[in-house]
Amino acid sequence: MPAKKKVTTKKSSTSYDASSISVLEGLDPVRKRPGMYIGSTGPDGLHHLIWEIFDNARDEAMGGFASRVEVALLPNNYVRVVDNGRGIPIDKHKQTKVSALETIMTTLHAGGKFGGDDTGYKVSGGLHGVGVSVVNALSKHTRVDVHKDGGHYVQEYNIGKPKAKVKKLGTTKFQGSIVAFQADPDVFKEIAYDWKRIVTHLRQQAYLVKGMRLSVVDARESDAKLDPKSLESTIYIGDLELEVPKQTFYFEGGLKSLVAFNNQYQKPVHKNIFYVEKENVEENVLSVEVALQYVDDISSRISAFANNIYNPEHGMHVTGFKTALTRTLNNYAKKNNLIKEKEGTFTGDDVLEGITAVVSVKMPEIQFEGQTKGKLGSVEARGAVESVFAEAFSTFLEENPDDAKAMIGKVIMAVKARKAAKAAKDSVLRKGALEGLSLPGKLADCQSKSAVDSELFIVEGDSAGGSAKMGRDRKTQAILPLRGKILNVERARIDKMLASEQIKNLVIALGTAIGDVFDVEKLRYHKIIIATDADVDGAHIRTLLLTLFYRYFRPLLEEGYVYIAQPPLYKIQKGKESWYAYTDQEKFAIVGEEEPAEVADETDEVEGAEEAEAEAETTKKATKFRIQRYKGLGEMNADELWETTMHPENRLLKQVTIEDGQEADKVFDILMGTDVASRKSFIQSNAQHANLDI
Repeated sequence: MPAKKKVTTKKSSTSYDASSISVLEGLDPVRKRPGMYIGSTGPDGLHHLIWEIFDNARDEAMGGFASRVEVALLPNNYVRVVDNGRGIPIDKHKQTKVSALETIMTTLHAGGKFGGDDTGYKVSGGLHGVGVSVVNALSKHTRVDVHKDGGHYVQEYNIGKPKAKVKKLGTTKFQGSIVAFQADPDVFKEIAYDWKRIVTHLRQQAYLVKGMRLSVVDARESDAKLDPKSLESTIYIGDLELEVPKQTFYFEGGLKSLVAFNNQYQKPVHKNIFYVEKENVEENVLSVEVALQYVDDISSRISAFANNIYNPEHGMHVTGFKTALTRTLNNYAKKNNLIKEKEGTFTGDDVLEGITAVVSVKMPEIQFEGQTKGKLGSVEARGAVESVFAEAFSTFLEENPDDAKAMIGKVIMAVKARKAAKAAKDSVLRKGALEGLSLPGKLADCQSKSAVDSELFIVEGDSAGGSAKMGRDRKTQAILPLRGKILNVERARIDKMLASEQIKNLVIALGTAIGDVFDVEKLRYHKIIIATDADVDGAHIRTLLLTLFYRYFRPLLEEGYVYIAQPPLYKIQKGKESWYAYTDQEKFAIVGEEEPAEVADETDEVEGAEEAEAEAETTKKATKFRIQRYKGLGEMNADELWETTMHPENRLLKQVTIEDGQEADKVFDILMGTDVASRKSFIQSNAQHANLDI
């Protein structure tokens, strides 16, 4: 196994100068169409500004030029990123006739990521050089401090325009770059940085660059004077004695540490985590890094990265990994007589069951499929990963026979389960059922045959089902009542799932089938609406359904077909007028928080008639309120349910999306898995965020 390589700071800053910077085009389009460059002007785009600035600092560390990076949230919506790398070049650029710093900050596609020699980046995860200039264009104010070769230089910008030329402030002992920016409120409707989201993203990045010390600091509420222009005692805010949230990440183990972190709530099948890193694989692939461990679970968890960019849709590197994994385990099992002839050959699905793996490649020229970089398209990555991983994994199995035997045992269990599940599917998911010819009797289907126009309401119990069936629009709305709580599928195989009448009915109603024959194109409804009661049991049923969708119907979540209905909590009547309140705040807005005595419960009416000094006041009748608290959908009559929860023009629906697949996976493991201690700890840690109905 190759020796671990530390990231060290190289004293070669003179080789990184203006000649390393190439220019492709101007900056003007950014403010006109920011979505083209950062995806959106919502929360995703706002956080993307941080990633772009961080990526430049991380690339310095990835290239071996920096060992420390800090990201800090400051008062007045400033974000500040520091690295101890070579420092952005400040000498004059011969093409633009201004400093390289100004060129980088004000010109689109200008950066040290296009050069063919050793002065630029061999590997970059940034947006091909557009990152820092885009951030500058979308910021109200930006300040860059460059500490380079003993000199401290600074330049400031307003909305991407330099306020003055680069100025030398004096001498310095620090080497590196400091970029502070203040997102423009004219571009972003709301500037609210999510601390948890930032920490999660940056922790992941820290695993990918071994030896990089990465600090994240939330000093937004600090009383200290943390003006980006100056810091009193240190370059790094995290080194100050401030009582603020901060986290520091440093991982010598790289991806091996990331696999251990991802498996912290799982039971490992074998002791040792496999790990390989090989550099200079070939001309077009500079390094391949893979780590894996099997756990006692039925799901697979594979994370993929190319030049440190997360690839949720995987790509060529994962294809190479899967091919080598299947072939290597088959070869080892046959060579050591660990698989019986009747069990046949391991399939790709068999060897993936229960695996946690991370695959990372670094390449000088990289191609992604689509704008989001979700899938790696570089063909060279497939062969490189396949050869490097196959050789190293074969050696690992030979040198660790106990681990190898445990892995093969896990895969053999998957083979047996696959055959049992296939038999169950063959008996349940008949051709007629899949085509809707044998729909479950509990389902009140809609008349429309167009999936785009059709909706499926999954309701809790026959009472709610009865009201929903009577109140619905029969043309487009179908109703499927559930009887009690469905099976927790977190650790259930398909054969056991399909033995559950409730789940079988839902699978047949959806029309997509399940498992290896799942086909999202056959979905019968493009709105699947979970409508459960607003109590603990309703929340539990909703969680069980979301677990089912996440584990076995994930494309329905990814394509936005799943919704959660928001029925009202209260019906409020005053005379002949009536309102529905979906929260306590809405209720108080209607009846007034100042008049609690006039608020009645479901059966009482209170007339607050106060005696007044004036005779006219004594004849007035106090306002009458009648407030009904809905405990469940079954308490609503058909008209009320239609008006509040089912009518497309009135109802409130929450679309279920997956923002962070790895985080979602971890939460489902904790909440729905078998580790009681982890679940208890999670609930205790997050109890303060719960909305309790007592």
